[in-house]
Amino acid sequence: MTTVNVNEVELGIESFGEEGAPLVLLAGGTTMLSWPDALCERLAAGGRRVVRYDLRDSGTSTTADPQAPAYTLRDLAADAAALAGVLGGGPAHLAGIGVGGMVAQVAVLDHPGAFSALTLAGTRAVAPGPPDDDLPDHDQATMSRLFARPMPDWTDREAVASFAARGAEILGDDPAAARVTAARVWDRTPGTSAAVQTANQLGTVFSRLDCAPRWRESLPGIGIPTLVVHGRRNRFFPVGNGEAIAREIPGARLLVLEEAATAIPDAAAGEVAEAMLTLGERTPPSWRAVW
Repeated sequence: MTTVNVNEVELGIESFGEEGAPLVLLAGGTTMLSWPDALCERLAAGGRRVVRYDLRDSGTSTTADPQAPAYTLRDLAADAAALAGVLGGGPAHLAGIGVGGMVAQVAVLDHPGAFSALTLAGTRAVAPGPPDDDLPDHDQATMSRLFARPMPDWTDREAVASFAARGAEILGDDPAAARVTAARVWDRTPGTSAAVQTANQLGTVFSRLDCAPRWRESLPGIGIPTLVVHGRRNRFFPVGNGEAIAREIPGARLLVLEEAATAIPDAAAGEVAEAMLTLGERTPPSWRAVW
């Protein structure tokens, strides 16, 4: 792991695979650890240079004030394009997960020359807040349970890991995997203040981020091969959000992971990697993966 300076900020990155191989750039949602090791390793084994990175105010990237970010969604999109340029090797395959998927959509729209392909995992085509009327909102029963929990002691690594495991159980993800990831995120978080920890663990900075103007109406203008990955059991961004993106981007391929929720499980890494590695080839427009 190291950091790279772009747009006058430091972005934490981790690389897998050969340096001269075609670049797959994975935008964190919000930290790079939103992308599982198993998927990164599968992509690298498929002949790609994989770089996952932390968004601003997360991981080892520049952290200022997550409660009052002095940047916008467009700035995060510009970071992705600048990072692709610094890393070199031609246009990159950009992927974003969760809120990182919002960054990725805007990055491809604002900086089309920087990217050769796009993967969007577990995300939606509108900013945080109430969705469009035709898009399913968060499952309210799940959200009630999720936000009824008291916050943990953010200075206590084990308490934070347990909090994440319980949240994963509510969301339908693997609690054991979430516990391990949360502990790793805690280790990489520059401080134990509630604001910094919640930005890293829960992505709360996005609730305060300027995401204007809307970009959904511009999705039909995306002209690069696009893969949309979504868990059938995703209660945070229900699968109808991924289906809508796949309908609106010309030629997009939809991969529905029947047993997944918000995270990409290690058991699905092979299917997701294969879909990303073959993106742009002549294959059916959609399929479902059962693992």
